[in-house]
Amino acid sequence: MPIHGPVSPLAGEHSALRPLPLDAVNLTGAGQLASWQRVNRDATLAHCVEQLEVSGALANLRIAAGLESGVFRGFVFADSDVYKVLEAIGWESGRAGGGADTFAGFVDDTVALLQAAQQDDGYLDSFFQVAKPDEQFADLRWGHELYCLGHLLQAGVAWQRTRGRTDLLEVGLRFAALVERHFGAGGVDAVCGHPEIETALVEVYRVTGQRRWLELAQRFIDLRGHRTVGEDRFGYTYFQDHEPIRTVPGATGHSVRQLYLAAGVADVYTENGGPELLAALERIWSDVHQSKMYVTGGLGSRHRDEAFGDPFELPPDRAYSETCAAISSVQFNWRMLLLTGEGRFADEIERALYNAVAGSTTRDGTAFFYSNPLQVRTHRDGAHEQAPTRRVGWYDCACCPPNLARLVSSMQHYAATTANGSLQLHLYETGTIDLGEVGGAAVVARISTGYPVDGVVAIEFDAPFTGGEVALRVPGWAESWLLTVNGVAADAPVTSGYLRVAGADIRSIELVLDLPVRLRRAHPQVDAVRGCVVVTRGPLVYALEQADLPESLVLEDFIIDAAAGAKLGPIDAELGVPLVRITGARRVPDSGELYPVAGQVWPARGDAVTVTAVPYYRWGNRAPGGMRVWIPTS
Repeated sequence: MPIHGPVSPLAGEHSALRPLPLDAVNLTGAGQLASWQRVNRDATLAHCVEQLEVSGALANLRIAAGLESGVFRGFVFADSDVYKVLEAIGWESGRAGGGADTFAGFVDDTVALLQAAQQDDGYLDSFFQVAKPDEQFADLRWGHELYCLGHLLQAGVAWQRTRGRTDLLEVGLRFAALVERHFGAGGVDAVCGHPEIETALVEVYRVTGQRRWLELAQRFIDLRGHRTVGEDRFGYTYFQDHEPIRTVPGATGHSVRQLYLAAGVADVYTENGGPELLAALERIWSDVHQSKMYVTGGLGSRHRDEAFGDPFELPPDRAYSETCAAISSVQFNWRMLLLTGEGRFADEIERALYNAVAGSTTRDGTAFFYSNPLQVRTHRDGAHEQAPTRRVGWYDCACCPPNLARLVSSMQHYAATTANGSLQLHLYETGTIDLGEVGGAAVVARISTGYPVDGVVAIEFDAPFTGGEVALRVPGWAESWLLTVNGVAADAPVTSGYLRVAGADIRSIELVLDLPVRLRRAHPQVDAVRGCVVVTRGPLVYALEQADLPESLVLEDFIIDAAAGAKLGPIDAELGVPLVRITGARRVPDSGELYPVAGQVWPARGDAVTVTAVPYYRWGNRAPGGMRVWIPTS
């Protein structure tokens, strides 16, 4: 039986594409995504398991189970850290070459602990069981009970799909049944202050086939926007309870909450339909990606409430850009890609993965950013987790590291899809795709590429592909490419962002994407970076670091010579990534005045200066110091 991944729709009439089985795609070689999965398997998962004990998350559950005494430690949603780690290990167990058996004892012990901690009525939330036993379901605005349940259900789904193991899902279903009795049709009209349960319930429906869970997800979505969470200093937008989803004009409020909700709405639409829901999703997507997204794919410009700002409010040095928000962007865009088959959604998955998400962790996978700024000033105080200059091993609010682990362990899920006997390739990485039987023959596609360091994507089929077509994504940043089919130069139509090669008798395909270094500027209403450019190459955004500048040159004094542009440099031996060489000059003020008379300038001094930039996702892996993505031109 095929192993299904995190998103596995049942209905087909509202979806353009279908995910391949999780075990049909195997990312191998030395590429960025495959290497990341190995680091996640070999280091990040073990680190997360260790930190669950250090942080007190497991101890909280032992206290709730009556196995030890003590007080609750951590944030109210600490249980969700445990569930996300269990989910990450679950998806790893379904990956070819995965190493989940290493954690078999931890998983068995933790499932047994959850069974022991669960109340007879199904309730399971260590914060309320330990700290506030008389206030269960009394504070939906901040309590996160349904949010935690959502992550518990998703962990259960992962293990049921990969190993056929049902005990963890059964724990979640007992709690879900209690929630259904309390909040289902005819029950309390209320929603959780942090959306998450919606998408989890839809996936439970897809696993069990029981429509009750889809109906409960639909009910929670229909109840959104009626202000049941109550007044709060952050306002109703923070909790995504300000306006019914069908009439929201765009994206607002807490970034993670917004896109978790949007992902759940997309899941409900996939199964139930409803043009108003789809129209709302399109409005949210357009608002985010046309006026509220950083060039790295980061989301959320406000620290106070981890929220989207106004249109074009995108300050690089005050970017909150929470790691979980970038992960939620991948989840939302994946569902929109499945619904529509349009390459713009895959482009945004790629942008977020290669920049905002990848930049959140060190090369060894054991230290992380919570927020991901696009500029760190040379003299900035970076000691606080929300103004980082260095990644750290864990956080008091530890939502991001285990969230990252569950995404990376299932990353092959987002690489390719199928539809009507055709194959669609969305992410380019060396590996294999088992297509099963196509035209009477078992077909395996073998992909070889150095992407995104180079733009060559070569595909060999073990047996001739005679399906509908092979669709290869042409990224939105691509300006030119070459296509070869069966060793012969070919043309193919590009529709919805994909080159579409007819599947008459395909034995090999080679796509060569041109990867020039480009300087890009921002929309003129992004005031914070007016007069600046960003260096890009393919999907990668580059950053300047103080570590790469001469000792006498402070980062803030460097200006780029936009006319000279930037050129590809060598592979950095320490970081393992291609550098870019940038020509510019030193800008030195004539006086120490903070606000000189208009018309005076800070002239460039001395000879031209050539510096190197690194891919944004690798910044902060060497010496501490300043960093900036947007570089002044004058």
